[in-house]
Amino acid sequence: MVLRELRWTDIDELAALERELFPHDAWTEPTWWAELAGRPRRDYVVEEDPDGIAAYAGLDVGSEVADVMTIAVAPRAQGRGLGRTLLQELVDRARRRGAEYLMLEVRDDNVPARRLYERAGFEHLTTRRRYYQPGDVDAHILRLTLKEDLA
Repeated sequence: MVLRELRWTDIDELAALERELFPHDAWTEPTWWAELAGRPRRDYVVEEDPDGIAAYAGLDVGSEVADVMTIAVAPRAQGRGLGRTLLQELVDRARRRGAEYLMLEVRDDNVPARRLYERAGFEHLTTRRRYYQPGDVDAHILRLTLKEDLA
């Protein structure tokens, strides 16, 4: 596996993977272009295997609060710990850029992701009822404290 920065040449492959993973709310090519244009505030990495992009993740660092924009693992690569690797990479990048907190939202029905975030130490802040459409799926808002010395 190779962890590297997202490149514009990855956009078509990312959009296809998005459609496979998130058929109801996949990011499109124009969305990915907009995300790349948001650099340096937006920060994306991909994990490659011999078959191409196996996983990807993104971060938005505004100031003291950073947000996980996405973490996704291709079906062929699930169960190998790539989500955990990418989450740790985002945590490290947020810390290096001075963020005090890392925020994210996760679908209620995404049990593997919820377990990942719980094991990483994220705390539940609130729930947005029926946030994800279609399907009326709740979104859980989670936070990880990055700086332990906060008063």
